[in-house]
Amino acid sequence: MLLYVTVGTNDPARAGTFYDAALAPLGLVRRQESGSEIGYGHPDDSRCRVWVVAPHDGRPATFGNGVTIALEAANRAAVDAFHAEGLRFGGTCEGAPGLRPFHAAFYAAFLRDPDGNKIAAVCERA
Repeated sequence: MLLYVTVGTNDPARAGTFYDAALAPLGLVRRQESGSEIGYGHPDDSRCRVWVVAPHDGRPATFGNGVTIALEAANRAAVDAFHAEGLRFGGTCEGAPGLRPFHAAFYAAFLRDPDGNKIAAVCERA
């Protein structure tokens, strides 16, 4: 398992609004924050596993071509809600909720956050 992942932002307040809404259906909540970073995790986890940060080097945040951060969803309804809430709070669609050809139960939705980072919610249950 990964320890944590980070995505860069040029506007932590805007990014926080997006991630608060998009990650809530996945059971992730804002657990820590400072002026330049916000940490999300499950309420029963001892760590933040997703960090939204302004780059420490002071240069603008950019996104990586080919990079996707996929987060586990408990069910297909959570994938749908992730996508809907992300769109409602400034994200753009990179793939509507639905089955993907990776295997018979791979149900996913893909978004770009307001800074262009690509994130996904995936449920692998029938």
